[in-house]
Amino acid sequence: MRRGWCGVLLLVHPGCAPPAHTAASPSVRVLVYNIHAGKDASGVDNLERVAALIRESGADVAMLQEVDRRTRRSGSVDQVARLASLTGFHAAFGKTLDYQGGEYGIAILSRRSIRSDTLLRLPVNPPQERSGAGYEPRGALRATILTSLGEVRVLNTHIDPSREDFYRLQEARELVRIGRALRVGGSTVLLGGDLNSEPESAVMAIFAASGWKDGWRCGSGNGFTYPAKLPVKRIDYLLLPLELRCRTARVIESQASDHLPVLYEIETVARSRDRK
Repeated sequence: MRRGWCGVLLLVHPGCAPPAHTAASPSVRVLVYNIHAGKDASGVDNLERVAALIRESGADVAMLQEVDRRTRRSGSVDQVARLASLTGFHAAFGKTLDYQGGEYGIAILSRRSIRSDTLLRLPVNPPQERSGAGYEPRGALRATILTSLGEVRVLNTHIDPSREDFYRLQEARELVRIGRALRVGGSTVLLGGDLNSEPESAVMAIFAASGWKDGWRCGSGNGFTYPAKLPVKRIDYLLLPLELRCRTARVIESQASDHLPVLYEIETVARSRDRK
C-alpha cells in the first residue's frame, strides 16, 4: 500500500519542509526517533515540538516509533497526518496494535515521495501475548523511497523491551532475514529504529555478524539516547549495508520525548571521505 499527505502543503503550508541538504557528494540525512506517542517524559502532549525538531534537523527521512492514530490518550489525533502537515513530508504508517479506540505503531516521514510501504510482522515463538502495557506485537515498516543516493528500502522497527533477550533475539533474526530478502537484486536497505538493545548485546551481535554496520561509527561520544533527561544507554540505531557509511552522526538534545533523537548523514562508500 502507499500513503502520503504532502500534496499542495508544500506550496501553501508555512510548516513545510526546508530545501534538501546539499553537499559536495550526495548524502541522505536520516533521523531515528522514538516520539513516545507525541508526549514528553512527563506525559505532556507536544507533537508540535516533535514536528519542529524534524524540520529543524534537516532530515530527509525520519524513522519514528511509538506513534498514535486516533487513540484516546492522544485526543483522537491522527499523529501521522498531523506530522505530515506540520513538516510538509510524505508519510507512511504501520499499525502494530489496535489501542484505545485507534491504532498504535511506527511511521516513516520522507522529504521525497514514498513509492510503496507495508508492515511486515515479526512473529515470535511462543506467541507473546499483550499483558497490560508490557507486551505488544512487533513489526517492521518497509518503505521504498527515491533519495539522492538512488532508490532506498527503509526498514523501521521497534522491538521488544523485556529485560531478557528471548523475544528480541527472534525479532533480530527475522529482521536480518527480511533485510537479506530485500537486498536481492542489489537494492539498498537501511535498517533502524528503537532496538531496545545496547551495543554489546547478543542482539546487536546478530546484526553485526550479518554484515550490518552501526551508523554511530562516525559519531563522537557515547551516543546515549535513553532516558532523554539523563541518558544512560544507547538503544536507538541506524544500521547500514556494506555499500554505505556514515558521514556524520549526532544525538540531538531535546526533551520533546522520553528518548533523544539521533541524526545520521550517510553516503556511498565509493564517494565517502570518512574511512571509518
